[in-house]
Amino acid sequence: MATAQQPENKGQRSRTVADLVADIQALTTEIQQLYCLDDIPWVVGYSGGKDSTATLQLVWNAIAALPPSQRTKTIYVITTDTLVENPIVAAWVRNSLKQMKSQTQEQKLPFEPHLLQPDFKETFWVGLIGKGYPAPKGKFRWCTERLKINPSNRFIRDVIRASGEAIVVLGTRKAESTKRANRMKKLEIFRVRDRLSPNMNLPNSLVYSPIEDWENDEVWIYLMQWKNPWGYSNQDLFTMYRGASADNECPLVVDTTTPSCGSSRFGCWVCTLVSQDKSLAAMIQNDEEKEWMQPLLDFRKELDAEETRDKRDFRRRNGDVQLYERNLEDRTSIEPIPGPFIKEAREDWLRKLLTVEKQLRQKAPENMRDITLLTLEEMSEIRRIWLEERHEFDDSLPRIYQEVTGVEFQDPRPGADYSLLGRDEWIVLEEICQGDAMHLELMAKLLDTERQYRKKTRRVGIYDSLEKCFHTSSRSPEEAIKNARLKRELSEAVNQGDVAKVKQMTLGDVTPIIDENKSETEQKVTWAKMKFAQENS
Repeated sequence: MATAQQPENKGQRSRTVADLVADIQALTTEIQQLYCLDDIPWVVGYSGGKDSTATLQLVWNAIAALPPSQRTKTIYVITTDTLVENPIVAAWVRNSLKQMKSQTQEQKLPFEPHLLQPDFKETFWVGLIGKGYPAPKGKFRWCTERLKINPSNRFIRDVIRASGEAIVVLGTRKAESTKRANRMKKLEIFRVRDRLSPNMNLPNSLVYSPIEDWENDEVWIYLMQWKNPWGYSNQDLFTMYRGASADNECPLVVDTTTPSCGSSRFGCWVCTLVSQDKSLAAMIQNDEEKEWMQPLLDFRKELDAEETRDKRDFRRRNGDVQLYERNLEDRTSIEPIPGPFIKEAREDWLRKLLTVEKQLRQKAPENMRDITLLTLEEMSEIRRIWLEERHEFDDSLPRIYQEVTGVEFQDPRPGADYSLLGRDEWIVLEEICQGDAMHLELMAKLLDTERQYRKKTRRVGIYDSLEKCFHTSSRSPEEAIKNARLKRELSEAVNQGDVAKVKQMTLGDVTPIIDENKSETEQKVTWAKMKFAQENS
């Protein structure tokens, strides 16, 4: 649910209410003409926030004013539930869509609401708990595309495939931020008409932004003075924004000294891309009835806490050790880039998340007692990743689930509960390895790789898979990091043409230099340089 980042709109022109009324009338005519111009279907992006609500309200009222014979083109209304939305906002949006669907039928309008979700293999918890991704940061923002962009783009692509084209209607405004304003102005040169721009991300689609020039207070004036056409309460939306502001105030702007209700920002409650979740904290602070959400705020703080490296693997997910220059107070240190969360950390996140869900269901209001933080499909996918990709055949997810909830885990995936290896075999393996974590990992990978190929009709590739187990798990962390440093030094010496250093280093102790960012040809050139340096030393 996007909101403004610059509520005062300093430096922008100020319009009177009469100007706004005239603009609404002009936009109504523009929307009607654009709608009737062709058969291209429309897709309206609706988050439940003020901007998207105002945009949909404009479109709804304009289309409702047309004769029934002209309301022939479907207008899809899409909302993406990331599955980690603020629970209050998520419930608001779901109920809004239900009301919208009911009124569409009653008013005989061509609107078709859709609630979208990310693919269960791309959800936040599958990424963090299943694959071990760390909480998103500025340099590793892995969540936005998976959770928000992909679901809506998939839907729009389907519409384009069926109809050839699509017009995407969005509530984007220049007043949201300087960055947004600059981007919108750059795209204006490509426009086919006012407020209608090519979609740079999706071919054969255009973006229509009817309220792009509105200020924050104009959005609120429109929502407060024009009744919501699908029977939802804009006053309740105003109250929700006010409750998400730290000072619990959300007045309409009457002069330059009056703040508008645009500084609260609703989004994913797990978001670590911002310093703190101000809206969730304000909701809890301003309303005793929302104190039941405090466990969410506490959990989010844990996600955003400075990580200790003992929770992260020293390798990347593919098993390679990659180094970087870490700037310390008095020196620069070459260290491995921290990889995914290790087994114990992932299990701990699962246990804590299920515990928070249990607490919420006990304390939440009656209408929110069914709140779900982690879906059954997500848990099934997490379990599959742990078993098949991580080779952790002790199968700890069902055990953790039952410990926390007291209920037996029912996996919907066919055949998920059948395995030749299990908890008992894992315990025996732990005893044999006597606390050597890398030995345990290697033996588990070898055994489980053999098990996986045992189920196949052809065992082509088994030796390559077994060899990969040794490549990623046969060295201790100290040996693997040392080898990575030798590879780094050797690679630098080759690139610099340092013949003496290349000759000095013992190549037998260094595995072949493989740079994932280089093509096969580039790697061959690197080895040719090294060989030439040796032969001509």
